[in-house]
Amino acid sequence: MSDMSNKSAAQQAARDVEELEQRSQTAARLFDVRRIIGGLFVVYGVIVTIAGIFASDEDLKKAQDININLWTGIGMLILGLAFLLWLRLSPTIPPPSAEQGDREGEAGEAGEGSGK
Repeated sequence: MSDMSNKSAAQQAARDVEELEQRSQTAARLFDVRRIIGGLFVVYGVIVTIAGIFASDEDLKKAQDININLWTGIGMLILGLAFLLWLRLSPTIPPPSAEQGDREGEAGEAGEGSGK
């Protein structure tokens, strides 16, 4: 009876560990720094670009007739979109789970002995 309860407790623990690993992989993808930085640059870029589009003549005179808000906003938009494109082209690869690492290790050990 004790063996059955130990086995079920071990199975439950294994399921809990697997669930936590999946959650941490999802959280790692969700909170990737590139996503946060890119998103913030895009949001602030849109705000600053809109401020640049609606700049008054007085604002332009202060900046020697250069629309600083417009150019800075466009630069921020480009940088933010570059971060998001980088995230899309090179997504984070979650680390292999313990089970996958064990399987790969066993396969590598079996392959080493047969090569000699």
